[in-house]
Amino acid sequence: MIRKAKVPDVPELQKLINFFAERDEMLPRSLNTMYESIRDFVVMEIDGRIVGCCALHVTWGDLAEIKSLAVDQHFQGKGLGRELVQTCLNDARDMGIPKVFALTYVPGFFEALGFQHTDKGTLPHKIWSECINCHKFPNCGEEAVAIDL
Repeated sequence: MIRKAKVPDVPELQKLINFFAERDEMLPRSLNTMYESIRDFVVMEIDGRIVGCCALHVTWGDLAEIKSLAVDQHFQGKGLGRELVQTCLNDARDMGIPKVFALTYVPGFFEALGFQHTDKGTLPHKIWSECINCHKFPNCGEEAVAIDL
């Protein structure tokens, strides 16, 4: 079941995300950041346990970002990540957002969903509002992918 995240979910979501961040597979998220952006998140819940999450963050009037996509390692390969991203893309469509992007270490996953490589230079709002504050800036190694809805 996919549902909107709730404030009590934050510690569990942070633990899930930071598990992969510690393996250098995604960027870490602080509790502060998680609480501030909780409305962006959806979670995948199986038998009352959160096994995945994904966020859709609006960055500008015509652009949103897929962020913090994580699926518990024991539940990977079952299409849960795809379902989470599709839920976020549907939310973007409902909000009238014409373009969604992601910064990722796994571009092939997103390409299978219809995203295409894009130049990070086409995402100035993202770069100058958030990336500039990252400890890995300017060479994080993430690739930019985007999809027109």
